[in-house]
Amino acid sequence: MKFINRENELAVLENEYKKQNASFVVVYGRRRVGKTTLIEKFIENKNAIYLLADLQNEKLQIDRFKTIIAEKFNDEILKSIEIKDWETLFKYIVQKELREKLIIVIDEFQYLAKINKAIPSIFQRIWDELLKNKNIMLILSGSLISLMYDIALSYSSPLYGRRTAQIKLQPMNFFNFKKFFNLDDNIKLFEFYSVIGGIPKYIEFFDKNKSIYENIKSNILNKNSFLYEEPKFVLKDEVKEPINYFSILQVISQGEHKIGKIASKLGIETKNLTSFIEKLIELEILERKIPVTEENPAKSKKGLYFIKDNFFNFWFRYVFPYQSYLETEQYDLVINKIKLDFKYYTSLIFENVCQEFVLNKAKLPFPTQKIGKWWERDIEIDLVALGENEILFGECKYWDNPVGLNVLNDLKEKANLVNWKKNKRKEFFIIFSKRDFSAELIEVAESNKNVFLVSLEKDF
Repeated sequence: MKFINRENELAVLENEYKKQNASFVVVYGRRRVGKTTLIEKFIENKNAIYLLADLQNEKLQIDRFKTIIAEKFNDEILKSIEIKDWETLFKYIVQKELREKLIIVIDEFQYLAKINKAIPSIFQRIWDELLKNKNIMLILSGSLISLMYDIALSYSSPLYGRRTAQIKLQPMNFFNFKKFFNLDDNIKLFEFYSVIGGIPKYIEFFDKNKSIYENIKSNILNKNSFLYEEPKFVLKDEVKEPINYFSILQVISQGEHKIGKIASKLGIETKNLTSFIEKLIELEILERKIPVTEENPAKSKKGLYFIKDNFFNFWFRYVFPYQSYLETEQYDLVINKIKLDFKYYTSLIFENVCQEFVLNKAKLPFPTQKIGKWWERDIEIDLVALGENEILFGECKYWDNPVGLNVLNDLKEKANLVNWKKNKRKEFFIIFSKRDFSAELIEVAESNKNVFLVSLEKDF
């Protein structure tokens, strides 16, 4: 697996490592996002001790940590001594003469807290009494987002205020996703990204030499494949009563985005849905979107809910509802259902990727301060980016046929309905296509400096 797109996170770790004083970093993010790979890359060729925690008995984990430390310091006597607590091991470490900063990593730290609720308090004492004045860098890493927040980051945690930095590792965007494949076919890569998203672990399973449907069949629909039940494992680790969350995600994946309609589809009151929605947002599986021009987003009544993670979106749309077929190995039946709907599904993902293009690759004549969608009743604009007094309107057409001038004309009509700084703004327009544009639209864009055309196939 290649190491890609973690330059900023590596820089944070390196800056902490170079500090004269001790440093304490919390690294967290959802499962499979690449935390361990990041840490392994960082400690490569450095003086480090690494423990991967799990749900074993705590005494067994203390023994394992003791063995790792004994091997690090080549101490056979330590191996033979019985140690019953974490503090004794850290006391042993700090008594050593450390000419080079020592990095101590506890990966999947949340599992220690699961087996012993006193762990945050124990590590608070270890930091305060043993580590904070030593030539040591402590890294606590974890993948259960809510639990890591509770035990290491929240105000109520004993560890609150001790950390010197934290890194919340996010999935990759499309442009970094592309770097994992030696492939020039942007459309194929986009189809891959639409299904598995920016999670490095999932990328390992997709074969660039196979079609999107061959990859889906063998790596997701096959009941023996790694990804077949992956969202179940992720959610069961994070939440109680997972079936309620599964139902919500399935309804949203099928196209219901208003909280009232989601509740109605599930046959429950809206007020009883709120806590589940908030939990899914906390886990970064859901996101709430509002029209980008709203002045007070938190109070806006126009909020819509979308599945943020591409793989979760795909899985709840095409795998979860059809598991009775998949369990009896009727894979082709489900593949045919996916084929009938896949262009519509990818067109929705295309809008998000076009926003990524504007933020990462577009050479706009103004700096972007906000970007998103805009809607009012039944009228919608796929992409709107705001500057100081500039506004960019965009349409994203995932069509096989060339996109014509009518799309630009329709966009300009809809733009007139957007009231943001209407009398003093400077307007720009961007049209995204899957492949090509009509000759007429190209001619208009070439003669107008405020119109941009971008092709997924050629320009991404």
